[in-house]
Amino acid sequence: MSSRVPQDRRRRRPTRSGVLLSEDLIVQTALRLIGEHGPEALSVRRLGAALGCDPTALYRYFHDTDDLVLAIADRIIGDAMAGFVPGEDWVASLREMALRVRAGYLAHPRAAAMAAHRVTRRRSEIQAVDTGIGLLLSAGFERAAAARLYLAFIDTVLSHAATDAAFQALPRQQREADHRAWRDVYQDLDPVAYPALTAVRRELPGMADGSFEEAVDLLLEALAARAPARRASTGGSSPG
Repeated sequence: MSSRVPQDRRRRRPTRSGVLLSEDLIVQTALRLIGEHGPEALSVRRLGAALGCDPTALYRYFHDTDDLVLAIADRIIGDAMAGFVPGEDWVASLREMALRVRAGYLAHPRAAAMAAHRVTRRRSEIQAVDTGIGLLLSAGFERAAAARLYLAFIDTVLSHAATDAAFQALPRQQREADHRAWRDVYQDLDPVAYPALTAVRRELPGMADGSFEEAVDLLLEALAARAPARRASTGGSSPG
């Protein structure tokens, strides 16, 4: 992608309706359109109409719609991480980061599908990555390990959060049908053909709740067990 639009081309300008056009307003409007109509609503023409401006005015702020998608993705991260201050407990801090990311995606489930797999290259993402890697460095991981383990952590978080957001973005009837399946279809299976499902059938309705927090906790337990600071305090030796 080409570089960001120069600052002198992004001066705040009023639209035909008198609204002062800005990068922030464009991103906010794009999020609203995507939330109401889905990702297909993200077009220069529809944005221009919603903002009351000539669509070409948007190119003063963004090179193209992909540039805008990256800004949207970064806004979601920024909103999710707003006010976050890491504590002394690095595990608890990473867990809070994970929960914030999921909350951010659920706040904009349709936009999250466009954002989860992108690298925004913008301030909010960079700050979040710096914070996450910093927490792993504080746990005693060497630099290369901290970078790779943060990637494993955030990929797990983003994948599960995107799955939850994608489900939330489904029409209500489809979500309800999927929830009912665990209560109805899975409760009446042939015990000979499906002995394991029959054995746990009373627990199956809980499958509708998702596994985000459990997946994050499992990963954090594994990270904590491998943390050099913890091994040193318990007298353990480094693997290998």
